[in-house]
Amino acid sequence: MSGSTEASKPTIVVHHLEDSRSQRILWLLEELEVPYEVKKYKRTPQRLAPKELLDVHPLGKSPVITDGDVTLAESGAIVEYLIAKHGGANPKVNESGWVDNLYCAYSLRGRLVTTCPRPPTSFRLIPQRSPALIRPLVKRIFTKLDETLNAPELERHGKLIESHLEKTQGWFAGGEHPTSADYMMSFTLEILLNRAPEFAGSNVKEYVKRIQDRPAYKRALEKGGEYAYLIK
Repeated sequence: MSGSTEASKPTIVVHHLEDSRSQRILWLLEELEVPYEVKKYKRTPQRLAPKELLDVHPLGKSPVITDGDVTLAESGAIVEYLIAKHGGANPKVNESGWVDNLYCAYSLRGRLVTTCPRPPTSFRLIPQRSPALIRPLVKRIFTKLDETLNAPELERHGKLIESHLEKTQGWFAGGEHPTSADYMMSFTLEILLNRAPEFAGSNVKEYVKRIQDRPAYKRALEKGGEYAYLIK
């Protein structure tokens, strides 16, 4: 009996930081119906990852998974690893959607991440840590810088994503199932809707709602715990 229990024990452990990119990994594993365990980590009062994650990976970030002897960090590597090892047919990209999947999963998402507001950013930290006497002036300067540098980029990216979703009428690579582009873009678009909703069109809102309504996503929420980026 003990041997049977040991054999059925999941080998994958997701080191899950609350309100983080690791939510997309839980969703992927639920879609793949792969058994896994979740080890949860709470953020510090400064909303940073706790030091305990350094015991898992030298960068101390999340997501990180362990799968037997494998320890793997970073969302893109984890998503590709899990799909390659456990994906079967559903997450595979059809030939017509291959370029869209590649571009959206890594180039488009990567550029959007660099412009999407992330508290705390340097634009917010520097005013907070400035001497009290000059803090109001520094805050006005850095707020203006944030608006000048980020807003135009967010507007362009928002329009591009909106247009692309209008074209595909579903998932980023087309087809009937989410692919790596969707798993990678999901958290980024949740952040966009939460922190800069004025740059998200109706297609983006419908896309995120469709993801969050999926049974697999709801199971991921049950396992991951409270999540700040659910849309209303």
